[in-house]
Amino acid sequence: MWRAWAGRVSGDGLHSASCLWDQTMNLTAAPRSVRPARAVSPAGPPGLSPVVELNVGGEFYTTTVGTLRKLPGSKLAEMFSSSAKACIDAEGRFFIDRPGTYFGPILDYLRSGQLPTQHIFEVYREAQFYEIKPLVKLLEDTPQIFGEQVARKQFLLRVPGYSENLELMVRLARAEAVAARSSGVLVCVVPTEENASFCADALRVLEADKRSVIKFGPWKAAPDVKDLLDCVKMDIMAQGYQVDYKSHNEKAFSFAHSDYFYTFLFTWW
Repeated sequence: MWRAWAGRVSGDGLHSASCLWDQTMNLTAAPRSVRPARAVSPAGPPGLSPVVELNVGGEFYTTTVGTLRKLPGSKLAEMFSSSAKACIDAEGRFFIDRPGTYFGPILDYLRSGQLPTQHIFEVYREAQFYEIKPLVKLLEDTPQIFGEQVARKQFLLRVPGYSENLELMVRLARAEAVAARSSGVLVCVVPTEENASFCADALRVLEADKRSVIKFGPWKAAPDVKDLLDCVKMDIMAQGYQVDYKSHNEKAFSFAHSDYFYTFLFTWW
């Protein structure tokens, strides 16, 4: 929702004043005294271009109202509709409290249909926020987004308790990190019910020894143990941790158990 005294795009032009814009989560207040917003509506006086200057998270862009309204129904078009109220900064630029770095590719798409070639995930997130639905659909067809959203995430949704197990792994690793350079977390990965039965005795031994072990699986999907381990490593590293894994060998286990038990090693410094 917008709450503002602001530059208004209308048939009579743009008028500016002090504003307060509540962008669902962020409140941004502008000074009470600003110079007029540097923009002209499409219905403005003849000979004047409908140019709009934007401040998107501290990055500055120049475009037209027509470009911003190109896709009716999008949040971006709504921001600059005749009934909307907008926030302006101290220099009279329209202010949007979003990451400015990734707004450029959004504009490029609206101007010419050009798809981004870099920062695909970040641009995808911004396209979702601005509700640029054709761009969202095109990005979902790229190998990067397709692989993440359709292949990997759909697999992980079939691994019971995956997200909860990740959180538990991080908590255990941090608890063991006091005065240590690294800490390890033991995991058991069992893709099938048969694998789970095979590892049941080993898990009971660990439980009797009061050893913490995180169990992943079974699951109903094609990816195997190595695929799951790589997903765990990827998602923990995405949180900023330095982590790797290796087979866990222990005398109490048979050699075959090494296919299912692994140690994730967190390095702290």
